[in-house]
Amino acid sequence: MNTEQPLALLGGLTPSQFMKRHWQKKPLLVRNAIPGFVPCLGRADLVALAGEEGVESRLIVDSPKGWKMKHGPFTKRSLPPFSLKKWTFLVQGVDLHHDGVHALLQQFRFVPDARLDDVMISYATDGGGVGPHFDSYDVFLLQAHGQRRWRIGRNKDLTLQSGVPLKILQNFEPEEEFVLNPGDMLYLPPKYAHDGVAVGECMTWSIGFRAPQEGEMARELLMGLADEAFEGLGSALYRDPKQLAVVNPAAIPSSLAGFARQVIDKALQNPRLVDSLLGEYLTEPKAQVWFESTDVAADLSGGAQLDRRTKMMYDDQHVFINGESFMVGGKDAGVLRLLADDRCISGAQIKKLSVDAHEALHDWASEGWLRGL
Repeated sequence: MNTEQPLALLGGLTPSQFMKRHWQKKPLLVRNAIPGFVPCLGRADLVALAGEEGVESRLIVDSPKGWKMKHGPFTKRSLPPFSLKKWTFLVQGVDLHHDGVHALLQQFRFVPDARLDDVMISYATDGGGVGPHFDSYDVFLLQAHGQRRWRIGRNKDLTLQSGVPLKILQNFEPEEEFVLNPGDMLYLPPKYAHDGVAVGECMTWSIGFRAPQEGEMARELLMGLADEAFEGLGSALYRDPKQLAVVNPAAIPSSLAGFARQVIDKALQNPRLVDSLLGEYLTEPKAQVWFESTDVAADLSGGAQLDRRTKMMYDDQHVFINGESFMVGGKDAGVLRLLADDRCISGAQIKKLSVDAHEALHDWASEGWLRGL
């Protein structure tokens, strides 16, 4: 992607300008971000998706008795009548299930894939919404059908209402208000309070970005480190031939604490281990994602394309795909990085691969991670 080319998607800003001026800093309203936008997925398609096992969906109703929320899957009959006001249903990760939505997501790859999460689509009847709230991640709100009125503000008070099934702000103070039409888009940085209410029937596509928490990332990396340490370290036992008789038997010996620190240091001696574990963590498929393997050899002579559900990234020494890591170098690295960036490579590029890399590509095809062109 040319990061210096002005984009209608960003209101005439280049990706570089957007990232410097707005990303994680301040909102951006873009009128006609996608000129003539016609959604590739309609209400009936969304209802069908919400009824599938393995698709995360929620139904939210703003009733006279208060907010109500249910988790899917939903049949069409289990949804309220479309003539009823003030309800919405949301389907998460639609890009995993629909090629057209996945294709739209590619327009936002001026942000690293490591931060890109998914596309959530919300359908709402007149007055429907999820209440004033804030997200802990960056989001682009693309209006796909109908209109939605957005009120946004830099709330300092992030106290949530108690006794409701949603994370709704108790004291929402809007500073700006916009009505978005199809093709319009609003970018909001993390923790920027917002409240979107449907003006008539509407659909909104939310392009969200993951922001791993310290604790979450530490847990995942340390679990991986533990597995590597168990396999990579020796079976040497702690020895204490100079241990003296003790008066306080419950006190942990300083020599044993030192032995524990040495074990951790030894496990971290490989300088690329954390990088490898990070890549595996970032490309791990979501829990509801699965692939169908096949015994039929794939024909990759015409090229290869990643499945829309496949996550593939790389660093200086590795390529990572769906939670697995591979050391690469030379021509192999160039071709596989191109596959990760462009999500497809030609047959001519595949011919440049080594025997091992060529075999890996066929293994990935048999796992359902990519297919021939």
